[in-house]
Amino acid sequence: MSDATMSQARSTPVLAPGVHVALPSFAEAVRVWLKMGLLSFGGPAGQIALLHREVVDERRWVSDARFLHALNFCTLLPGPEAQQLAIYLGWLLHGVRGGVVAGTLFVLPGMAVMLGLSVLYATLGQVPAVEALFFGLKCAVFVLVVEALLRVARRALKTNAAWALAAAAFLALHVFGLPFPTVVLTAALIGYLVPGAFRGGGHGAAKEGPPALLDAVLAADPDRPARMAASAWWAGWAAVAAWLLPVAILMSTGAGVFADVAWFFSKMAVVTVGGAYAVLAYVAQQAVEHYGWLTSDQMLVGLGLAETTPGPLILVLQFVGFLAGYGQNGLAAAMLASVLTVWVTFAPCFAFIFLGAPLVERLHAHRKLTGALAAVTAAVVGVIANLALWFGLRVLFAVVRQVEFGPATLDLPVPGSLDPLALGLAAVATACLFGFKLGLLKTLGATAALGLVAKLALGWGLAA
Repeated sequence: MSDATMSQARSTPVLAPGVHVALPSFAEAVRVWLKMGLLSFGGPAGQIALLHREVVDERRWVSDARFLHALNFCTLLPGPEAQQLAIYLGWLLHGVRGGVVAGTLFVLPGMAVMLGLSVLYATLGQVPAVEALFFGLKCAVFVLVVEALLRVARRALKTNAAWALAAAAFLALHVFGLPFPTVVLTAALIGYLVPGAFRGGGHGAAKEGPPALLDAVLAADPDRPARMAASAWWAGWAAVAAWLLPVAILMSTGAGVFADVAWFFSKMAVVTVGGAYAVLAYVAQQAVEHYGWLTSDQMLVGLGLAETTPGPLILVLQFVGFLAGYGQNGLAAAMLASVLTVWVTFAPCFAFIFLGAPLVERLHAHRKLTGALAAVTAAVVGVIANLALWFGLRVLFAVVRQVEFGPATLDLPVPGSLDPLALGLAAVATACLFGFKLGLLKTLGATAALGLVAKLALGWGLAA
């Protein structure tokens, strides 16, 4: 019997006489992953918040402990952790096909939007109406990130040591500018050495009420991850081949800009530990000064587009690849280079998850390693707090300056640059989410519409 057949045969295990539990259907999961791809604004903090809201809070597909266990592993990997988390969760729910669909749909909408905006930028220049539409969404996502920060902190920080580690991670990143990998790996080492200090953080406390669907399924069928491991292993090596073979072919045939794009962004895919900002300075330097694919101003435009469109922030690389092809051989080459950039950037993510997730699932009962991942959970709260502050300052203020105090560096907003419209839209989003509890879609829709109307009205008023 095949892995898929065996998985399907066990998808509705018996928990007790007459009591059955079933995982969500594949079609239902596809709809959720597509929704995530369409609404994944705000960088990794916003995307993780969306995932947590959907699969943990609202649908109860996955428990807090299992969600955080997967997130901790993804945080240690190069590449966009939110997309890798979606692949991991998709694999847990529906095997390899679930992981492939979850990871693809998480990126595909943003890729399509970025490609369209790249074409518009190359042919027409910047598009104010698009910027106006996404402006309101950014304000709502900022509030959503704050909500997620409060929710995750409340559930993950169960010990004084966990609180102290979260605070230390925040200070290390935001104030002292330590590299993200250093912070996370240090937290993992601390948790490995003193696992008992952190195990209350997400790995020992369950949410009240019935167990999440996946936990109930695994309780009745604990061998399920082991049966899924073989197909994941094959899928992981297939992803490695799908990633590296095109790169090798392009480089061996001397395919000009396409070979350069494939090789350069393949290297970026394995060094982006800590998210896009960890390598953007290097990307900008190489793309602008070494390859001459675009100007520094165009690099900033690409970053702005990536920050305001759905999908991982690393999609800024797609804009760079597009302009690389456009400058060499026109629009058709630009679109091919854009797709190639996305391929070599995200194909490794599937390889990392399919090869690593089965091993991580077997470590749930390993005390020291579970303690290490629980410590990473605490540090991730500090990481989300840092991202929320960074993102919020730049949403609400037009000018944010870095001020040095000895070894410390602080981001301080210029009070006079406060954007009243952004503040107002953030207040509307806060009222919708916390006060009226309208839900995610209604809140995002309301703020997007208000932002579009207000921006266009202000634009017309200035023009008049």
